[in-house]
Amino acid sequence: MRIGIACYPTYGGSGVIATELGKSLADKGHLVHFISYALPMRLDGYWGNFFFHEVEMASYPLFEFPMYTPALASKIVEVARFEKLDLVHAHYAIPHAISAFLAREILNGQIKIITTLHGTDITLVGLEPSYLPVMKFSIERSDGVTAVSRFLKEKTLTNYGISKDIRVIPNFVDTAKYQRIPAEEVRDRFAPNGEKILIHISNFRPVKRVPDAIRVFHEVRKKVPAVLLLVGDGPDRSACELLVREFEIQESVKFLGKQQELVPLLSASDIMLMPSQSESFGLSALEAMSCEVPVISSSVGGLPELQVHGETGYIAEIGDVTRMARYVIDLLTNQAKHRQFGAACRRRAVENFDVHTIVNLYESYYEECLQQKGER
Repeated sequence: MRIGIACYPTYGGSGVIATELGKSLADKGHLVHFISYALPMRLDGYWGNFFFHEVEMASYPLFEFPMYTPALASKIVEVARFEKLDLVHAHYAIPHAISAFLAREILNGQIKIITTLHGTDITLVGLEPSYLPVMKFSIERSDGVTAVSRFLKEKTLTNYGISKDIRVIPNFVDTAKYQRIPAEEVRDRFAPNGEKILIHISNFRPVKRVPDAIRVFHEVRKKVPAVLLLVGDGPDRSACELLVREFEIQESVKFLGKQQELVPLLSASDIMLMPSQSESFGLSALEAMSCEVPVISSSVGGLPELQVHGETGYIAEIGDVTRMARYVIDLLTNQAKHRQFGAACRRRAVENFDVHTIVNLYESYYEECLQQKGER
């Protein structure tokens, strides 16, 4: 197949999944064309059966804001015509699905559109009154729609009042890459006195509740010598740094910023903290589980579909810092249970969310949509 992928090139989960999916499809012999305003982060240094097409933005004094949606649509038309694309897979509905729809209209229906809903495009952005009608339209007019969890599927159907069939295809992880490796150097660097290592990975948006991760760690540290690794960056970082100084734990909390190589950090970690307010799937948690790191999370969104309470980690109510801290302490002070949970994490990742299993689902869905006869 000749596949176009429109996605955000940044650090978020939708861009990561889009990129990893494209790489896997290219490895299987498909021709994959990435279309975005910058090279997707995880394509850097990767050589495979894929191509990148940059969306160029024109500057004109009349336009106060960048006109990305029409520019992306025009680029999709150009790539589809010259590369003879069969379909365009739009990751994150705004603006990719709308741009793909415009391109399909210009091309008189010569391409199919697959839209994957990743989370905040539905639960936050799309519910804004200024976006809601466009979101509903883009979903209904796609040839195929997927969601990364059952939670997100039901949320979409309820919020937008649509009857469009939505296929649940979960996020995935390359379990061959994301597996626990010797990480003594990392442990020696961050925990030189044998402390336990907790880790949190996110884009530091309010919805991730990073301050709660710090509060959990503050409680844990009263019982168990530990350090906290905070990976990522975003609007809440300054507030988090202030909270760390307020608790006077700055020597034990390491702000690492955005990191590309996560496996060594995860392999050195004992517990993953994910106290999010909303999480459509929890890709960072899956990557941790694949590296045998138990997850302590909130009971929101798709997280209960990902991990098993009392087996791969523990789930608590949003904001219940005390209970989360108690769960962490329980695992850190029971080595046998911690090993058992870590093994269960790895097993669940391999058996249910391995990249090869999920990419096969996408391939089958592509073929199913391509067989549709002009039904939109």
